[in-house]
Amino acid sequence: MKYKFLLFIIIFTCSELFPQIVITVPQFPTQNDSITIYFDATQPGAEELFNYTGTVYTHTGVNTNLGNWQHVIGDWGNNNNQPALTRDSANHYHLTIGHPREFYSVTNPAEQIEALCFVFRSSDAAQQTRPDIFVDLYQPGLNLVVNSPEVNMDYGDPLRSPVFSGENDTIDISVSSIALGTVTSSVSLFINGISVAQSDSGTVDYQFLASDYSSGAQIVTAIAADTSDLVDTLTFAIMINPPVTDLPLPAGNVHGINYTSPTSVTLALYAPYKDYVYVIGDFNNWEVDSSYYMYRDEESPDSVIWWFTINNLAPGQEYAFQYLVDGRIRIGDPYTEKVLDPANDQYISDTTYPDLKPYPAGKTSEIVSVLQTDQQPYQWQVTNFQRPAKKDLVIYELLVRDFVSTHDYKTLTDTLGYLKDLGINAVELMPVMEFEGNESWGYNPNFNFAPDKYYGPKNDLKTFIDSCHQSGIAVIFDAPMNDIFNSSPLARLYWDNANNRPAADNPWLNPIPRHPYNVGNDYNYESPAMKYYIDRFTKFWLTQYHIDGYRFDLSKGYTQTYSGNNVDLWNQYDQSRINNLERIADNMWAIDPSAYVILEHFAVNSEEQVLSNYGMMLWGNMNCNYNQATMGYPSGPCSWDFSGVSYIVRNWNNPYLLGYMESHDEERLMFKNLQYGNSHGDYNIKHFSTAIQRIKEAAAFFFTVPGPKMIWQFGELGYDVSIDDPCRTCNKPILWNYYDDPARLKLYKVFKALINLKKNDPAFESGNFSISASGAQKRINIYASSMDVTIIGNFDVQSGTIDPNFSRTGRWYDYFSGDSIDVSGTHDNISLLPGEFHIYTTVKLPTPEGDILNDIQNNNDQVVTEYSLEQNFPNPFNPSTIIKFSIPKEVRVNLSVYDVLGAKVQELKNEVMEPGYYEVNFNASALASGVYFYRIKAGDFIQTKKMVLVK
Repeated sequence: MKYKFLLFIIIFTCSELFPQIVITVPQFPTQNDSITIYFDATQPGAEELFNYTGTVYTHTGVNTNLGNWQHVIGDWGNNNNQPALTRDSANHYHLTIGHPREFYSVTNPAEQIEALCFVFRSSDAAQQTRPDIFVDLYQPGLNLVVNSPEVNMDYGDPLRSPVFSGENDTIDISVSSIALGTVTSSVSLFINGISVAQSDSGTVDYQFLASDYSSGAQIVTAIAADTSDLVDTLTFAIMINPPVTDLPLPAGNVHGINYTSPTSVTLALYAPYKDYVYVIGDFNNWEVDSSYYMYRDEESPDSVIWWFTINNLAPGQEYAFQYLVDGRIRIGDPYTEKVLDPANDQYISDTTYPDLKPYPAGKTSEIVSVLQTDQQPYQWQVTNFQRPAKKDLVIYELLVRDFVSTHDYKTLTDTLGYLKDLGINAVELMPVMEFEGNESWGYNPNFNFAPDKYYGPKNDLKTFIDSCHQSGIAVIFDAPMNDIFNSSPLARLYWDNANNRPAADNPWLNPIPRHPYNVGNDYNYESPAMKYYIDRFTKFWLTQYHIDGYRFDLSKGYTQTYSGNNVDLWNQYDQSRINNLERIADNMWAIDPSAYVILEHFAVNSEEQVLSNYGMMLWGNMNCNYNQATMGYPSGPCSWDFSGVSYIVRNWNNPYLLGYMESHDEERLMFKNLQYGNSHGDYNIKHFSTAIQRIKEAAAFFFTVPGPKMIWQFGELGYDVSIDDPCRTCNKPILWNYYDDPARLKLYKVFKALINLKKNDPAFESGNFSISASGAQKRINIYASSMDVTIIGNFDVQSGTIDPNFSRTGRWYDYFSGDSIDVSGTHDNISLLPGEFHIYTTVKLPTPEGDILNDIQNNNDQVVTEYSLEQNFPNPFNPSTIIKFSIPKEVRVNLSVYDVLGAKVQELKNEVMEPGYYEVNFNASALASGVYFYRIKAGDFIQTKKMVLVK
């Protein structure tokens, strides 16, 4: 006899009772049929493509007996080699597969197709169906399918996804036998092993009365036989829910995961308007079990906590778990400190996150939480860190992914020497809370209490913070708390599928965003649930990770004032927004009075003044103005007047304007200098040496302005890759070789000297200063008890003169050169070459390293008449060597090093360079001994030479 045990959900039929995302013709296809797929974008799982008007493509392959997702056609996002669907009407499409073995090129006779796999996507691959869609193919013979109720047995065990019933419900059961190449003789139905119905028509029907059974799981088994006595069997479960028990949450427990002993945990889920909740996880084999039916603590209909205590856990062992809400919503705990993600964890290496617990594949779906009792607390080395005063902050903003190639906290910790040497006293990490995907800026969060695993384990993050504090560096977290994305429990628990947005009863989220710049789902900052959530969030990272404060992303969105797409209304003074932010800050400061509150606000000045007066710092974006000045243009998208970097110019009382020339959101100064810089005669800002000199000049007029400052990663090395290369949020090249470039290293040293000046001399905390920056010749005058300071600079492309407005006559000292001048007239004009600047002080200060203001990387006293590439010296070498070359005219130069197989190991130059003689230091510390080649391409000149590394 033939026996088959099929555990599946029949979701790919043409049933009018259960409209599905995909149906097939024929209804029950085999691998030998000609198949057409029909896609309905109005169904759950296709929300991102609902009402999409462009071409829909599919990423498609097959599951076979040799593995899943085999024979994938084309590459993700490639419209040239992935199949396009035919639009039949709005939101309805079809794809003609034909015979699947031919369509997917399955040529091995021993390989059998078991299912077709699909992800439908938009033409730009930004929108797609979720999760993956699988269309089962049937085998010749008998195939049992459930017509009703709607059954899901994707998880390999009927008890992992039963049909749910109340104690008095009636469920119509209908099971059919699909006979392919045979004839059904009978179909029988059993409940808990007892025969209840039989039919010889191919379909058996039965009315299940829950009142006839006790609460708990009831096992339904269907058996079909054909005329040759071959048999097919199908099993599913009906879970009869017991009445919900109302019981107060034990005192001392809060929303989320509460560790009550080394072997027990109390889980508490805030979820009003829900009917019942089960806990499923490793501890019950992911089966729905009435022993894990959650209690209800209801203060009012809109304030309900579901809770349950799990005992007999192994101390220190990780358990994955979820809440199964109303029998259909599987979510992780919103407050979990670790998640497992079936879509993304597979791409996290063991080096980044050693021994990462595997996702419980085949047992559940969606993101799961992790709990672990009896965790060993991190041993903090610094428990009394003294934070820099707000007015003295020099913050280094960085994105872990684009700062260190290993994208992990361990390597980031190893780079602290670089940052400490630069002199910054705070690091601002772009969002490190769990976000959708792996490679992201982080502004698409889904679990705000869990560090993203793509950067490493949580204790590695704590080690990084601890090491920063040991180095005198504060740590600020970028908090993406303006919105949250669809995979978050806060969204999934209350979701309006019909309109693809948060439901009207969502306790945390607005169904319709309140402002025009929302990206994910918009928080309602005036709801009690959201107030509780944000206060838990701010407390958590301050107390558990010892961070020093937050930069709140898009803080202008913390309002319920509806502005829709009206930007003018969005920009108006909003007292309710102020109230929300002050409430958040007050709760933070009640926990940690010195914690930093930094806002990316960009509201009207009167609103920012109020927030500054309250003690918050606000981002001061001066990118456009500084870049106009470095490019040498008085006007353009904005003026070259960057005096707005001064809090006094903005009429603020406190020095809490956090000014910056670059941030992750802005274009690089060096990129625009090189691409669009102005010129006059022989002076050309597009030349690299001139472009980088202009950055030094801007820095002199940036760090010296009293008040906190921020720099964006690698700005101190003149990073010149565009923010849009290849796209705004795409991975950017990590060019640590910049540090080996003498010209870029000098810029780093200028930044270092200016940061040292700002931090260590009280004159740069003075509230008595003025800045004149409307013209080409710009000036800052600072008056302080320790000394007076005058900074002058020429941002024109030709020579000019400036009145320095010295505060006194007598001797003034040039900070960078160490020289001095005798001032006999405080308003005597000083002539300046284009790009020339000076910082004069009335007190002699230690002189920075010599010659860092001059970019002397070639000897232009000698006229270069031909291209040349010299043999490196020394050769053989260990670990560094000098490569010299010359170019007779301005040209783009690419100088790169290759191994013996022709693979590029390092790019030393790739920029437009002026005529001259050059030398480049090549450091091969990271390479193994062997033969290497270096190659120059300058216009039509191409030459390659060999060198030998011996260690």
